[in-house]
Amino acid sequence: MSKLNQEQVIERIAHEHLHIETLETQNRDRLDFHDLAVWSIKSALEAAYAAGALSAQNKSTTSKGKK
Repeated sequence: MSKLNQEQVIERIAHEHLHIETLETQNRDRLDFHDLAVWSIKSALEAAYAAGALSAQNKSTTSKGKK
């Protein structure tokens, strides 16, 4: 997973699972701190785990046969 793609995946997970519009610091408490339900956090962690597993799988299949 490229650095840009990684950032896009992280942003997408934050938006879709945690309903956070941006991960950039806004320097305002109400924008930088969020109350989150544990099931939302669990869902985001599961999505991140799945994305990492997929990335590792893609790396291993593309590196087969290379020395």
